[in-house]
Amino acid sequence: MSGNPLKRLETLGQSIWLDYIRRDLITSGELRRLIEEDGLRGMTSNPSIFEKAITGSYDYDDNIRALALEGKGVQAIYDVVTVRDVQSAADEFRPLYDKTGGKDGYVSLEVNPHLAHDTKGTIHEARRLWDRLNRPNVFIKVPATVEGLPAIQQLIGEGISVNVTLLFGLPRYRQVAEAYIAGIEARAAQGKAVNHVASVASFFVSRIDGLVDPMLEKLAAQGGEKAELAKKVHGQVAIASAKVAYRIYKEIFGHDRFKRLAGNGAGVQRLLWASTGTKNPDYSDVKYIEGLIGPDTINTVTLETLDAYRDHGDPKVRLEQDVKEARWVLERLPELGISIDNVTRQLEDEGVQKFNQPFDKLMETLTQKSSHS
Repeated sequence: MSGNPLKRLETLGQSIWLDYIRRDLITSGELRRLIEEDGLRGMTSNPSIFEKAITGSYDYDDNIRALALEGKGVQAIYDVVTVRDVQSAADEFRPLYDKTGGKDGYVSLEVNPHLAHDTKGTIHEARRLWDRLNRPNVFIKVPATVEGLPAIQQLIGEGISVNVTLLFGLPRYRQVAEAYIAGIEARAAQGKAVNHVASVASFFVSRIDGLVDPMLEKLAAQGGEKAELAKKVHGQVAIASAKVAYRIYKEIFGHDRFKRLAGNGAGVQRLLWASTGTKNPDYSDVKYIEGLIGPDTINTVTLETLDAYRDHGDPKVRLEQDVKEARWVLERLPELGISIDNVTRQLEDEGVQKFNQPFDKLMETLTQKSSHS
């Protein structure tokens, strides 16, 4: 298996997680095979993934009907079904979690996406899910909205492990890292253990190019000075953002402020590259893995991207290469009339909607399936 590019990533300090969950993946033994043969080290879920799993299979129908016959409402059914899947997956990953001292082996479950702009609601829901899951190797996913930031700090302070999701912008990433460190500091100040509190910051990558590239293509088609510049930065903005995010990560977690906490057993909040499937057919299907390989990072991929990387991945540490050029790419955007802050704000708003819609659709599906009981 030494020739498997997925397993070679591990030797370079990067963990591959799967951005997918479905009950038959766990019950069939396929998840265990992925852990053993491909070096899979974690798993993430979101409302869209659960919507596809439950709507697109019969795996859950008997479970849903039985719960409906018990008189459970749609929200309660959703809870039982999703919690069960995450617990089962977490149990498969538990040996890895123990072996790596809590660095890997996590499964994530998201708070209700409609709470993205509700700090108190997010805190309440995260506490409830954490208690329901009752596993050390789970993350509660909290969006990196303005309202999510104080929730992240509070939850970390309470010892609840958090996967910060829907993160697009570099200034917001600094705030997310600050929220994590402040939460750890608050916990340490109370004399509580910090060595079992974990967090990852999920930086969404390909969606940045998905929004910026069409703007650049339009400028390129218009000709003139801006056209040449637009062509140069086309397809480069997402990976440039991630490379600069990694420099920020090294700066923040290499600072004396965090080193003091690390002395008490605190772990870093690792960067997780999310949305790494390639949307543009002109790009390599492993573009957003190859360019983002670096120590202490995670890449969470779809099954399709996992298969593609196993087949033709070329693992080398590239995350710290060409950082000067990455900064140059980001600095050119204002000259082209593109505000990266506006881009990332739009992506955050759209990201919340992209989780609300499948969540609502899933609630409708559960209503239909439970009414047939």
